[in-house]
Amino acid sequence: MFKGFYNLTSGMLSQGRRLDVVSHNMTNISTAGYKTDVYTDSTFQDVMISRLGNKDKVNSTEIGEETYILAPSELWTDYTQGSIEETGYPLDFAIYGEGFFQVSRVGGETGYTRSGSFTLDPENYLCLAGQGRVLDSQGQPIQLSTDKIYADQQGNLYEESSRNYLATLGVFSFPDNNALERNDRGLFMGQGAQPSENYVIKHKCIERSNVDMTDVMVSMITSQRALQSAAEIIKIYDQVINKVTTEVGRM
Repeated sequence: MFKGFYNLTSGMLSQGRRLDVVSHNMTNISTAGYKTDVYTDSTFQDVMISRLGNKDKVNSTEIGEETYILAPSELWTDYTQGSIEETGYPLDFAIYGEGFFQVSRVGGETGYTRSGSFTLDPENYLCLAGQGRVLDSQGQPIQLSTDKIYADQQGNLYEESSRNYLATLGVFSFPDNNALERNDRGLFMGQGAQPSENYVIKHKCIERSNVDMTDVMVSMITSQRALQSAAEIIKIYDQVINKVTTEVGRM
């Protein structure tokens, strides 16, 4: 009798979770290097309905399948390349291809990011604001004497005027990006980072987020309508159940 409640409630919970993910993507649509979160749901294992031949369930006849409660299945990250936007700012870098910049957080923890919108801290170390210092190809912080620099496609940094070598941006990749976890500050965390080979550094550019505004809006509208519909049906279902139980109680 109450299976309808379970199905509708699970659907509402699932759509609510989907809206949370969509809202998070919309919030970060202007965040450099942001990668879209994708939410998927599924149903519990399909249950085969059988018409029973007798009380011992002998010679039962299969008559179809029924799907039960909708449940969260997976939250994964879409790592596809975002568009490259030229900014003209000398401390902006974009990775075109595979890999992540490496950032050393306070306490020695290492994180990874596609955001190359860097700045200099008070000690002239290249850093990602609010995250930590950017590391070079050897895993060391990059200290610059000036922000007037030039970068080639391999991430080698030079003084703009003298072309004196300064450092090389570290770009690292992983065997499986799906094994990475994004922390609450937006950095990816994982093990097994190796120097990347399939990339080009775009200087004075940033990688835009790969959030598709059209897809996000469609997903948001679809989820909102599904949530509203489920809520309305639950009200009707509740009224029907109350009426049935009331009428039965009078008999």
